Amino acid sequence: MKNIQNIIGILLGNTIYALAVAMFIIPNNLITGGTTGMALLLETTINIPITVFVSIFNITMFLLGLKVLGKKFALTTLISSFYYPLILGVFEKIFENEIMSSDTLLCVILAGLMIGVAIGLVIRCGASTGGMDIPPLILNKKLGFPISVSMYGFDFLILLGQMLIREREMIFYGILLVLIYTIVLDKVLVIGKSQIQIKIISKNYNEINEMIINKLDRGTTLIHGETGYKHNKYPVVLTVVNNRELTHLNNYVYHIDPDAFMIINKVNEVRGKGFSSAKKYE
Repeated sequence: MKNIQNIIGILLGNTIYALAVAMFIIPNNLITGGTTGMALLLETTINIPITVFVSIFNITMFLLGLKVLGKKFALTTLISSFYYPLILGVFEKIFENEIMSSDTLLCVILAGLMIGVAIGLVIRCGASTGGMDIPPLILNKKLGFPISVSMYGFDFLILLGQMLIREREMIFYGILLVLIYTIVLDKVLVIGKSQIQIKIISKNYNEINEMIINKLDRGTTLIHGETGYKHNKYPVVLTVVNNRELTHLNNYVYHIDPDAFMIINKVNEVRGKGFSSAKKYE
């Protein structure tokens, strides 16, 4: 069932990506990074159709990834490598004479939002979009280059190449597009995973600890602590709750000890029992 959900997610992500390219990027002559950016550059300079280049490039990168990164990686990119060029070709025909908006900035924002959501969805399903995602992974494995640095470097070179044939203003729009989908991608990757980390310092630490375990059904950790002024040795109660449980915890703590000191932080992701795996009462 999980594999079926992942396949559906990968197909949906690639469909959204192709839709953004066909609806906003191609009709408005926008530029972007990645495989699509290279395809736009070659279509303008030597008249190679976007779908043809994307198909050839994705298959080439897929075979290279299979050889260098192994079969397991290849299986995760198989769907994207072959499905994306196909669905992009379909959408190109549908929106061939269609311009959704003549406002360039609006198209950049909408395309950036859609591409960020699309890539994030594919990555969350344990896959990649193939194409230009693969060279940074190879450089990371062979030479130890950070993946994010390599990706930004390739995107920058692709945008730079388009400066030879495009207006300066369009380059700025291209940079803005890359920034938008990068920010959205980061948000999508952590959506639904963020939790609240709380540290509680109180002389009634034992009662607060029992309350969290029994009333909120959350785990706790007692950390050695000592107050700086009077040097009272109170263990710090550390726990992690979701947004809805925060209000209840706050009310319970201040009912037990109105003078309790609480530090509340939002964390991007929590892994372990009760969060990424089932609770076990041991």
